Amino acid sequence: MATNPMQRKSRNSFLLGMLVTLILSGAVIALLFMQLNKVQQAQKKEVEAKVKVYVLNTNVKSGDVLTTSMFQLQEVNKNMIPSNATSSKQVIDSYSLQDKNGNDIYAKTDSNGNATLYTDRKTTTNMGSSEEKSFEIKNDNNGNYYIEVSGQKENIEFKESPLVAKISMNANTVITPELIAKSDEVTEKDTRKQEYNVVVLPMDLATGDYIDIRLSLPSGQDYIVVSKKLVEIPQIAGVDSLDTIWVNMSEDEILSMSNAIYDAYKVKGSKLYATKYAEPGMQEPATPTYVVNQETKDLLTSDPNIIAKAMNALVKRYNEKDGALMNLRNKYINSAINSAGQEAQTNVETGIQQSITNSQDARKEYLDSLSGAQ
Repeated sequence: MATNPMQRKSRNSFLLGMLVTLILSGAVIALLFMQLNKVQQAQKKEVEAKVKVYVLNTNVKSGDVLTTSMFQLQEVNKNMIPSNATSSKQVIDSYSLQDKNGNDIYAKTDSNGNATLYTDRKTTTNMGSSEEKSFEIKNDNNGNYYIEVSGQKENIEFKESPLVAKISMNANTVITPELIAKSDEVTEKDTRKQEYNVVVLPMDLATGDYIDIRLSLPSGQDYIVVSKKLVEIPQIAGVDSLDTIWVNMSEDEILSMSNAIYDAYKVKGSKLYATKYAEPGMQEPATPTYVVNQETKDLLTSDPNIIAKAMNALVKRYNEKDGALMNLRNKYINSAINSAGQEAQTNVETGIQQSITNSQDARKEYLDSLSGAQ
């Protein structure tokens, strides 16, 4: 049947439209397929890049003791983490901590994400039955750990030196060997808890901080008297003391501090002050540079309370063969004291009073602000 030109033209247009539609649809389908394939390939690469590594499940401060309970496995992209991040359960298990009796020590995390050490003990109930309870492990700041069972202190001795955090870290931090270290905190036989209220304290000093105690002379000389001391701030009615600290000191450190206090009071404008360690878990103790006077040196060599280890160290540090140290003492510290002349005695109470007063006022304002924020 013959068709007229109009019909033929209409049919050709329809067929052309169908062809164009099919071509466009094919292009869209091909593009979508390519995009889908690209997404699938990206997902495949992402899955292939996923690795399981151990991360912290709690916040820790620099110097905190670490246990296996503070870590958990988490999937992360291997391209986003250090190459030495640990995924080995054997490595984490090596962080396990026990006391000398084989009791496990673990951590509990509070609502703020901070961890506290605990251990379990079997106790007897009022009915005479036995039950296992968890007890918080406390540190008396003398390097001793203990729990309180029925009102009685029970000392905790670790089976081996625990691991500690070198720096402060938040939960979900990927653990690497550079972030942890073996604790080397050792309490010597002559260690005593000393109380000082003549040290100018940093405004924000808190219990658990580590400090150096330094002597500053008006001539600009500045000496480290004792280094890296763990601080405890005594409390009165629940409020931190403004000017008093407790620190563990060995016999030679006690005598060095006594001598430094004497020097600071003799020289007008001198002061004893504390400086905080930024990351105590990572930073080594500074080397003391303060040199005691001859009278104190004689006391150190004659005092029977100084154990042999300390004696040997002090003899090496102060003996006359090492003339540089004593020359330092004679040339600088003694000369500064002698230059004070007859005014030295009158400067005992007034020499650093203004500096101490200013620091105490600033610290009081800081503590008041903390108290008001609670």
